[in-house]
Amino acid sequence: MVCRHFGVCGGCAHQDMADAEYRMLKRKLVVDALSRHGVAATVSDVVEVPPGTRRRASLKAKKGDGGALLGFHAAQSHNIVDMLECLVLSPALSVLVPRLREMLTSLLRPRETTNLHLTETATGVDLSFRWSRQNDSVTLAELARWATKLGLARVSAHNETVIELVRPSVRFGRADVLVPLDAFLQPTCEGEAILQTFVRDALSGAKRVADLFAGCGTFTLPLAEASRVHAVEIEASMLDALAGAARTTSGLKPVTTEKRNLFHRPLGESELAQFDAVVLDPPRAGALAQVQMLARSKIKRVAYVSCDAGSFARDARVMIDGGLRLGNVVPIDQFLWSSHIELAASFERA
Repeated sequence: MVCRHFGVCGGCAHQDMADAEYRMLKRKLVVDALSRHGVAATVSDVVEVPPGTRRRASLKAKKGDGGALLGFHAAQSHNIVDMLECLVLSPALSVLVPRLREMLTSLLRPRETTNLHLTETATGVDLSFRWSRQNDSVTLAELARWATKLGLARVSAHNETVIELVRPSVRFGRADVLVPLDAFLQPTCEGEAILQTFVRDALSGAKRVADLFAGCGTFTLPLAEASRVHAVEIEASMLDALAGAARTTSGLKPVTTEKRNLFHRPLGESELAQFDAVVLDPPRAGALAQVQMLARSKIKRVAYVSCDAGSFARDARVMIDGGLRLGNVVPIDQFLWSSHIELAASFERA
């Protein structure tokens, strides 16, 4: 099935490919990246999440003569494709789109534009605005009115909460995490579960784990069901959410937290010596400074989750040269029909 916007919308580039050909393309992204860095590895078949599961989306909107346009940018253009369907978004987000268009038609001024960030959580949709206007009293009152009308969990603008009817939350393992504003979450619950299982299996039996680029605790909290975990993250709001969930969840091993910029101040050899294993899930740029320290350390096991095959391959080369052996690499397609691929991999030191 091909979306009616395919070929115009910039969101999906490969929706018209046969399934087998498409999976080969996605796997080749990983194989080619590893090859460019001289990394020999077994790359598994691609694990795909189902269509209609994306719980996060960044949409563009503009007030036109006939009302608001709402959707993704057209391919290689800043024109907005007015979204009438999307085979990627979750049902909750898809159903919300026409209602948001109604809201924006009422709310936006002529020719005014805005970016909307939508996140489906366990307690409702979290909506964040980015626009040029100030948060004046009239705007805030209108946003609050529409949030109530649409049944949104929370609405924020310019990183300021306008109204919170229900605190957005997600569950990691047995822990419920109260989601801070603009927090990073995996694109899909299905992909998140695959990654969590991979990381737990890769680090099974480790007594003390360092979770680097920990976010809100995607891996920290499930791992803490069996291991002591030290979570390191630069964003204080996400670290506070993680720590709060750890405190209020029974049956977890001790969880400690540290606010730290791992790009500028990675954990050094003496610090890493405290741990049996490390999990890291860095941004798209990878974690070169940190993996250089991992390569020099005596750390025995590493689980690496990456949303960019190129930066992963570079980092893998560093760790392999430092004596860590790369196991299977598993491509995980959370970015359906795009040119992006996520992956998970494990390393062990002999």
